[in-house]
Parts: sequence; C-alpha cells; structure tokens
Amino acid sequence: MNYRSFGRTGWQLSEISFGAWALGADWGHVSEEEALDALNAALDEGINFIDTADVYGDGRSERLIAKVLKQRSEQVYVATKAGRRLNPHIASGYNRENLTAYIERSLKNLDMEALDLVQLHCPPTEVYYMPETFAILDDLVQAGKIKYYGVSVEKVEEAIKAMEFPNVQSVQIIFNIFRQRPAELFFELAKQNQVGILARVPLASGLLTGKMTRQTTFTKDDHRNYNRHGEAFDVGETFSGVDYETGLEAVDQLRPLVPENATMAQFALRWILMFDAVSCAIPGAKNRQQAVDNARAANLPALSPETMAQIQAIYYNSIRDKVHQRW
Repeated sequence: MNYRSFGRTGWQLSEISFGAWALGADWGHVSEEEALDALNAALDEGINFIDTADVYGDGRSERLIAKVLKQRSEQVYVATKAGRRLNPHIASGYNRENLTAYIERSLKNLDMEALDLVQLHCPPTEVYYMPETFAILDDLVQAGKIKYYGVSVEKVEEAIKAMEFPNVQSVQIIFNIFRQRPAELFFELAKQNQVGILARVPLASGLLTGKMTRQTTFTKDDHRNYNRHGEAFDVGETFSGVDYETGLEAVDQLRPLVPENATMAQFALRWILMFDAVSCAIPGAKNRQQAVDNARAANLPALSPETMAQIQAIYYNSIRDKVHQRW
C-alpha cells in the first residue's frame, strides 16, 4: 500500500481506503460477519482510513467499525458525516443544537473520545454561505469533540466555496472515469489551499467493475434499484448520475484498455490515483474479496499517457454531455 498526505492534518492516508456505506444500508443485505470480515481484510492490506456516516444503517456502519477497531492495534483514521439525519434536510437544520447532538451520537457509536474527521454530509448549497455553521464546527474542535472537519459535496462549485472557510481540511467529492469535472478546476485550487480530497463513488456504484449487464437486477433495499432518478437522494449518488445503459456502453469501450493483470475495478481505481491532488479513493466493499481486490489496485503501475488520453476521449464522447452539468 502507498500513502499520501492528507491536506494540512499531517496524516498519511492509504491511497486506497475504505468506504463503509454498504456496511450500513442501501446496497442490499450485508451480514455482520461479512462486514467485519471486509473491514479486517482492508486493514490487513494496509488500509488506514475508513469513511462512514451516522445515517448509514442508522449508525450500524459506525458501530461495526468500532467493533473491529477495538480488536486492532494499528493507527486507523475514521471519518464520519453529519447532517443527513435532518428531516426535512434544510439549511437551517445545520445549527448548534443539531450538529452537537449528531456529533455526540457518533462519538457513542464509534466509542471514541474525539472524532478524527467530521464532514458535513452533502448539505444544501445555502449552508456554504452560512459562516455560523463553520463557526459551530470550530467550537466543537475547541471543545475536543472533533479533531478536524471537512465537507462532502455534490457540486464542484460547493467544493470551491467550502475552501473559503480556513479550517475546512478536506473535501469529499464524486470523482471517477464517468465524473471527471472536478479535475478541471477544483483539484488545482485544493492543492493550492492544501485541502485533502477524498474521491467518493470511485466505481460509479459498481458500473466501473465491468461486472454489470443489462440483465443485472438489484434488490429492493439497494439504491441502484430505487434511486436511479433521484427518488430518495441526489441522483448523482447512483451510477454517478449516468444513465445505466449509457454507462454499460462506455464500460464496453473501456474494456480493451484494462491491463491483463488487473480487473476493471482496479483499473478504474488506478486511474483516480493518477491525479496527485487526490488524497485517497474510498471504494466500498461488501465482503473480504472485494476489499482485498480494491486495496491491491494501489500496486498497479501508472497508466500510460496514451491510456489516459483514450479514457478521456471515451468520457468526452460518450459520457460528459449526458451527465447533468450542475455537477
């Protein structure tokens, strides 16, 4: 495993890390045994950063992580998120009372004295124009409840606005072969501001594993079944906002570029690591094998300039104009 600097925190993060959404909910059933096995396998591979949220399974993901970490001796950083418990999910809900309550709940779930990193969980755009919300986070740092804070965003413009707040340490943003816009402007600004970048949805909800077909079905409790058009939350969270059929066609174009010694998922993750502004990619895993395969993408050699150009051409010709430009 290779490690990269994480903004101004002083942390060195595994460049492939672990996204723990699927261990909580919204990706079909994952048993506790499978979840714990996946987490342990990831740590065995040298992964030292786990991303979760308080709403993933109503705290289930956080509690499973706590269970694993009690039995491990390595330094492992855990990032969680706050804000999506709001119902309705409105900007005014990002207030002192609510954020403090969410932080206290995550501290209990994760069995920690202080949270390593708390991220606002894709708040409404208005929140990025509310300095008082970031002042509350500053107060929670001063109180010793959290060590650092950042944001998880839906839009590039939100990412850029968030960096105006001096203590925002990180931005989590959807970035993958199907969502290349963050690299066009935001990455350079993040490097200038020494802000860490967490690349989420790196495999486009599994589309970029190359394992899906037109016949693939998803269970009722899988967001790839019930959120294709943004029925439950932002449509960008599911297949990166790319139409399923369009995504499958683009995957077929990518197949010839995958090295013989790699899976398409590993190839897609290695592509993300070609961008030095990225601190780490956070693919999810529902079992041990997926966790191991993801981690080992870090061992692949760099992609050639020719391959990078071909990937960009596929994106420009088949994907870019079919993804809503608000991202």
